Amino acid sequence: MRSATLVILPDLKTKKIDDDRFVVTEKFYDGVLEFTKYWPGKVSVFMEPSPEMTDNLDNIEIHSDKVPFHMGLLDYTSLEKRVASGASIVLGSTSYRQNNLSTWCRDRKVPSAYVAEYNLKTRLQIIDANTHNILIRMRRYLWEFLQERKQRKAISEATGIQCNGTPTFEAYRRVNALPFLYFDSRMTEKMMATNQVVDARLTDCLSRKPLRLLFSGRLLKIKGADHVVSVAEELQKRGMRFEMSICGDGELRASMTDKIAEKGLSGVVKMQGVLDFKTELVPYTQKHTDLFVCCHRQGDPSCTYLETMSCGVPIVGYDNEAFLGVVGESKTGWPTPMNRPDRMAHKIVELDRDREAIARASRASLHFARSHTFEKTFKRRVEHLQAVAATRVS
Repeated sequence: MRSATLVILPDLKTKKIDDDRFVVTEKFYDGVLEFTKYWPGKVSVFMEPSPEMTDNLDNIEIHSDKVPFHMGLLDYTSLEKRVASGASIVLGSTSYRQNNLSTWCRDRKVPSAYVAEYNLKTRLQIIDANTHNILIRMRRYLWEFLQERKQRKAISEATGIQCNGTPTFEAYRRVNALPFLYFDSRMTEKMMATNQVVDARLTDCLSRKPLRLLFSGRLLKIKGADHVVSVAEELQKRGMRFEMSICGDGELRASMTDKIAEKGLSGVVKMQGVLDFKTELVPYTQKHTDLFVCCHRQGDPSCTYLETMSCGVPIVGYDNEAFLGVVGESKTGWPTPMNRPDRMAHKIVELDRDREAIARASRASLHFARSHTFEKTFKRRVEHLQAVAATRVS
């Protein structure tokens, strides 16, 4: 395996600045760097070009001649022109642009694996959140049902599959011979909350000070950002003492700001803007958050879950499949009915009255997250890919 080459084809696009400068997400870049630490050989990344910059909050610019992996552009409809040469294994993504990847690799005796992040139910939930016209919605439903048939065939012909979160693992683990479950997180060992930090925060929590709530992420309808202010409104109606911070940016920022003012919440709900993940958001969460409010409408494998738990902060969230999977594995957290901010507020009021339950869940969250750090997760993923690469393709 010393001279083995891992080829990665992400379901992400890159903006090319010039011959050696590309814009990618910091999260993706850090992940590739981690692959290079554990993979016993070369790593090559091919991405499709995008004419526009994405709206990701962590975009960074990289220089292809200064990174420890090969970086190149590729039209995914022309895989055979670039990927075949020297590949020991190809790690693709479950998307319509790569439905033929596993068949193409199998025919050339090259082991392949897919990364799966969205099952059919989640993709339909995304349509529901973003599509109001019923005719367009039905047409998109049909497209996704047809895509699911092609995707399951592609997964069945791949050598292995890596499933980010339990929804895709449950959907596809019986379709492929070498399935692997992992939980997405950017939290390194050094970034994890310490027992001392958690204990200090819980001292404040148990002293019956106003409960400190947090939502962070892109301010989009699909992330339930519009419901976060509704939760605060419901808490105010119930007379609960609390403080809420909303960190992030997106298309709903202006409407959320207006609603906060309209409902008289300005004294307790603060729009904090985008905080740098490593230097600002993580320390703030660890020191100043008792409970994370997660109104995600769909079961995508959001890194929010493990990253929040890595701060020793428990989550109350809508009962989408991904959160239910995390709760099932970790035995901590509180699911509430989907699209019911009033029910979520009711649960938060209950927890406000039982601060010991929050304290227990805080420690349990951190305990679970310590088994799924950034380093441990990528080390396991590479071990799985090595097993896939060693499998004879027939």
